[in-house]
Amino acid sequence: MAHVIRSPKTYDVCIIGSGAAGGAAAKILTEGGLTVVLLEAGPALDPEKDFKEHVWPYELPHRGAGVGGKLRGEEADEFMAPNGAWEIEGEPYSSAPGTNFRWFRSRIVGGRTNHWGRVALRLSPRDFKPHSADGAGFDWPISYEDVAPYYDKVESYIGVFGTRENIPSSPDGIFLPPPKPRCTEMLLQKACAKVNIPCVPARMAIITKSLNGRRACHYCGQCARGCRSASNFSSSQVLIPPAQVTGRLTLITNAMAREIVVGKNGKCEAVSYIDRTTRTEQRVHARSFVLAASTCESARLLLNSRSSEFPNGLANSSGLVGRYLMDSVGSFGQGYFPQLEKIPPHNHDGAGGNFLPHVYVPWWKYGRKNDFLRGYHIEPGGGRFMPVVGDFDDVCARTEGYGLALKEKCRRSYGTTIGLEGMGERIANEKSYCELDPSAVDEFGIPTLRFHWQPGENDLKMVKDMQATFRAIIESSGGTYLTEASDDFGLYDGGAAIHEAGVARMGDDAKTSVLNKFCQAHNVKNLFVTDAAAFVSSPDKNPTLTILALSWRASEYLLEQAKQGSL
Repeated sequence: MAHVIRSPKTYDVCIIGSGAAGGAAAKILTEGGLTVVLLEAGPALDPEKDFKEHVWPYELPHRGAGVGGKLRGEEADEFMAPNGAWEIEGEPYSSAPGTNFRWFRSRIVGGRTNHWGRVALRLSPRDFKPHSADGAGFDWPISYEDVAPYYDKVESYIGVFGTRENIPSSPDGIFLPPPKPRCTEMLLQKACAKVNIPCVPARMAIITKSLNGRRACHYCGQCARGCRSASNFSSSQVLIPPAQVTGRLTLITNAMAREIVVGKNGKCEAVSYIDRTTRTEQRVHARSFVLAASTCESARLLLNSRSSEFPNGLANSSGLVGRYLMDSVGSFGQGYFPQLEKIPPHNHDGAGGNFLPHVYVPWWKYGRKNDFLRGYHIEPGGGRFMPVVGDFDDVCARTEGYGLALKEKCRRSYGTTIGLEGMGERIANEKSYCELDPSAVDEFGIPTLRFHWQPGENDLKMVKDMQATFRAIIESSGGTYLTEASDDFGLYDGGAAIHEAGVARMGDDAKTSVLNKFCQAHNVKNLFVTDAAAFVSSPDKNPTLTILALSWRASEYLLEQAKQGSL
């Protein structure tokens, strides 16, 4: 039996995961006076060395596409902020026969907040009570009014730009001034106006004015590659540093959590983890635990934490850990606008990047009778951004010839397309879930996940409507719609939107949920799960702002309970 090294200290709280949920918890709990140990499966992050925001393609050996072009067209190319990938060597996962689920993971301090698009949208009052509105899915045990004060706190602290629009489907928040629309976005706004679709300033966690010691965005347009000035939000640069300043945070990196250990009293007492650098098994003790490893990682850790009291996994008395897995319903379309060929070359940079827009289309068909339930929003992108390997693949696929003529065609087409990406609500269904793979483990001997994913009829109806809307917007201003029709209307694979949610949902009834309304496990009162695993539904809003708000709220509750000795 392997020797387990135990820490001599017992902390007030152990947090697993340093992303949005873990960072928020670390800040609130340490500033509230508690001692906290934070476990991160990846290494430390040094923005000055690790971020590549101002690196040009010619400065990299393979122009950013990897050996043999294996990263050509991939989201995780060599420009991406470090240690995020669809596949991690030594850490496999699988999809059940007949299904396909993709899982983007990050192994570094700050997790996926180093990579995300910074789209920061509040859920609406209706989003919290969807079943009451249309009879499908489930209602949350909390309301918009419960979370709104925490949206206020998060937005005020991290900084979100936007404008007040009084749109019921997308509540207003506390906003910094938005950047002006780019040339392509002005064209898009005019196109949307012709078909009576709103196109308003985007809402993104990027500061346009100095805030809390952070400098305003300098509009380099490279947010996905990291931000050395911390002008865009990441847990690694905005939440964890103030927690460290308190002197009450112990950050342990390269710590791959194996299981949460339960004591004889039925409460959690320790986390067993593998030190990736020494390959030794270690154990850290605490009085309370916050699981914030990201939706599916949190489910995996709960399922792997088995004991005589929890033979099916920790806090899994309801049998719902891993169940009702959700992700945004997504589809993409692209149009060519000949008038953009005549635009003189100019700087298209700004906040965000090619698909991190200054504008967006909120859900506008609320209150109508549609062919599907719920709704979607649209994130546009386009313009003359820094070209990388693969940017002209579509031009080459559509154009005959080679040599000078082909090069001239690429130059003329550069910046003349606008892409539209729909992000919609997926209604939870029992046939989509994750479970432990009975025959696979990772390089540390920890059982891995197997995914089951089944799109619903509502998903297909929604993406069909997305494609019709994309075409209408593009053709209304003389554009040519380039996306080819398909039987599934371009429906994204499960996980492709990187908005996983559910699998440990909150609720009032311990028989039909895993957590209570404060993200506290029904059956283990000193355990909290504060990432998107706690979500009951997956509205058309990108989840990070709500993760931050829920984790902030749960952490304040944990802090109060700890001071009362109730945990």
